[in-house]
Amino acid sequence: MNVCVVGTGYVGLVTGAVFADLGNDVICMDSDRAKIEGLLRGLMPIYEPGLEEMVHRNVEDGRLAFTTSLEEGVRRSEIIFIAVGTPPKANGETDLSAVEDVALGIARAMDRYRVIVNKSTVPVGTGDLVREIIQRNQRRPVNFDVVSNPEFLREGSAIEDTLRPDRIVIGAPTRQVAMTLLELYAPLERPMIITDVHSAEMIKYASNAFLAAKISFINAIANICEAAGADVSDVVKGMGLDPRIGSSFLQAGLGFGGSCFPKDSDSLIQSASNFGCEFRLLKAVMETNRERASRFAELIQKVLGPLDGRTIAVLGLAFKPNTDDMREAKSIEVIQLLHAAGATVKAYDPAATENARRLLPPEVRYGQSSYEAAEGADAVAIVTEWNEFKLLNLERLKQVMRRPLLFDGRNIYEPERLRKLGFEYHSVGRRPVYPGS
Repeated sequence: MNVCVVGTGYVGLVTGAVFADLGNDVICMDSDRAKIEGLLRGLMPIYEPGLEEMVHRNVEDGRLAFTTSLEEGVRRSEIIFIAVGTPPKANGETDLSAVEDVALGIARAMDRYRVIVNKSTVPVGTGDLVREIIQRNQRRPVNFDVVSNPEFLREGSAIEDTLRPDRIVIGAPTRQVAMTLLELYAPLERPMIITDVHSAEMIKYASNAFLAAKISFINAIANICEAAGADVSDVVKGMGLDPRIGSSFLQAGLGFGGSCFPKDSDSLIQSASNFGCEFRLLKAVMETNRERASRFAELIQKVLGPLDGRTIAVLGLAFKPNTDDMREAKSIEVIQLLHAAGATVKAYDPAATENARRLLPPEVRYGQSSYEAAEGADAVAIVTEWNEFKLLNLERLKQVMRRPLLFDGRNIYEPERLRKLGFEYHSVGRRPVYPGS
């Protein structure tokens, strides 16, 4: 099939590359000229494992192209995916201006029947909005259909999630239109669910809000464990074996960040309000999440005392492993709080350092490795659970530190192991351990 993907961020670029890899003729369009020029030179605008190789392969084979012309993309394609950013407004409502601009451009370029697919995460009713904009702005009447096909990609494993999704949701006005998307996705041989457009739009928000609720729930339980002397890791094991609950998204820590859970949860709260429904439960989920970074910084201050003259090494800056994305990253708030309290912060991340420099205080110093960042530090704080940190030579880490004190915001280490190595170790929802105890 001939496919156009509008937007070359995480969702758009991965979607376009995978569809090309499946044998389709794909053109990815973006209004950011510098981004497109970079892609034409083989430079990826994002860090995602396996993406660069897939893009290069399909460009060389002639199945994947890039353009800044929406008109070109529309005229070359049967199916047009809208995969542009939908950032939050100050009140939590979703900013749909980019979607609206694309719908307007499609209307003006359309010369025959097209299927327009909302791939971006958008509130219920956005499909209606896109249809209305296109109908109102067509140069001459042309039939078209608007479909909702929400993405469920996780940054760091986006290609795997696109090739082997646990489900493909297609919200279409008729079954005949849905069949067009079914044909496109058929090579993946994955479970597909066909709904109306509104239900498909709700599925994405409901899914992310529920997962966010699981994370905030276990973090609230972790607070109680710390006060009661229980171990949240054991609690999670006991809960997770119940098939009605499961263990996924029950890892206590600093809470959720990134481009999806915070934004989508706030948007759903706002959408609920617009429909006359107050989503008190989800509001509590968000409030619990907002407290995590400050609670972690307060723990560091409580153990170290005044932070003036103290050096703290922060390991992990991206909001999650295997990405360079700093959106809603917990490291930003943690480092800002430590810096405001007088600490000198040294930081290291395997992929996100350059993006972090634009967001963190200019006084933050950056190491080329975990050991360089930890050199002379009074404490190390684990903020992102990169696998690289799980495999650190902790003996070497201890040797370069001024004091063997480790704060683990993601519970990546076993307390007993740290005690035996001579560390004072503080984690989330578990009792601290001390060397020699």
